[in-house]
Amino acid sequence: MTSFSSLMGNQTLLPIIQADNAEQGVAIAKAMSDAGLKLVEVVLRTEASLAALSAIKAALPDLVVGAGTVTNETILQQAIDAGADFIITPAISDKLLAKLATCGVPVLPGVSNTGEILMAREYGYQELKLFPAALAGGAKFLSSISSIFQDISFCPTGGVTAENKADYFALSNVFAVGGTWVAQKDWVVSENWQAITDACIAANQPT
Repeated sequence: MTSFSSLMGNQTLLPIIQADNAEQGVAIAKAMSDAGLKLVEVVLRTEASLAALSAIKAALPDLVVGAGTVTNETILQQAIDAGADFIITPAISDKLLAKLATCGVPVLPGVSNTGEILMAREYGYQELKLFPAALAGGAKFLSSISSIFQDISFCPTGGVTAENKADYFALSNVFAVGGTWVAQKDWVVSENWQAITDACIAANQPT
């Protein structure tokens, strides 16, 4: 199975798209693509999310488009049926991990503590999402566990900002960061797509 980090390539930002309708999702994704990004995550938090994911894949076929906020088998299957290139979860359970193992696309499981990190590793995962990163201990937590879980690397999301992302990239066990700050709600509402492009360009730098 392809690793999640290999999907990202040189991209260090996991940009998150939350769309109220398919057209809005496509516009956000295009703004991110215009910044040179090759991969985006559509979070399944609105009724239009699945339609947005499919529309983005149709409109921007070269973009790698995955589904986030996958919490159970039903949502997982809906995401796969919508064409998700990868799956991201906010949390894990034995039941969900067992289903993820057979979903056929790369997965980035979400964890928030050492027990969940160990569980995910027992299922073979070496790349994990720390969520919600700020509340789960942030960069200090990741630094403190780096010697315990030497084979695990992380993409923290949740409370990651332009101001603190450098704290995460200073760590050897962080391969990317994710966040919504690059597609702020007021920019989307006002259709300020250039602001999203500019923010993505600035954010997709490790330091």
